[in-house]
Amino acid sequence: MAFETPCFHQSGSRAFALAATIAPASLEARGPAFVIRDESADDFVAREALLDESFGPARFLKTCERLREGRMPARGLALVAKDEDRLVATMRMWPIFAGAGRPALLLGPLAVAPDYRSLGLGAAMIEEGLGRAAARNHRAVLLVGDAPYYARFGFDVRVTEGLALPGPVERERFLGLELSKGALEGARGRVSGAGMREPSALRRESPKLARAA
Repeated sequence: MAFETPCFHQSGSRAFALAATIAPASLEARGPAFVIRDESADDFVAREALLDESFGPARFLKTCERLREGRMPARGLALVAKDEDRLVATMRMWPIFAGAGRPALLLGPLAVAPDYRSLGLGAAMIEEGLGRAAARNHRAVLLVGDAPYYARFGFDVRVTEGLALPGPVERERFLGLELSKGALEGARGRVSGAGMREPSALRRESPKLARAA
């Protein structure tokens, strides 16, 4: 039987308390307890497995992947959530340009293990990431995602009206958030990747699939 219980999890200096609906018997027995922290090299295999489970090989075809491939995530903005030794969520943010000369971040991918998707963990990851981004003086965040879900965090399609991604996207899913007022005001042009290039030793071989333009 599912029931409501407070869910507490610690992330750096921030602690979250959420009301969570818990169905899996293994979680019913002890309640969920997860920690949000910086991703480490030891998380690579589990992170890739979770992304494969969540999105399948088609994740390499997504337009946003054109902005991420071959690059490193923004410093301090590659996060994982763990329940003891199990990696149960991952989220990264990436340096980009929202048009010429306008630095911003790209949020994604965000993935949560299936048996943790009703615990508010996805929201906690986003809140932690946005808090960290603001603390590091990043001024804006873009993403492609479900507008009703991301609206609760302040994301809006209106601030991306003058921007274009390097490939096809459903316009109503291309959203932006200003961490500093006016950061995306008048933003025009094509969104492009930025930041450090990924060392070749860390690159994962992508499936031999035709990529989206």
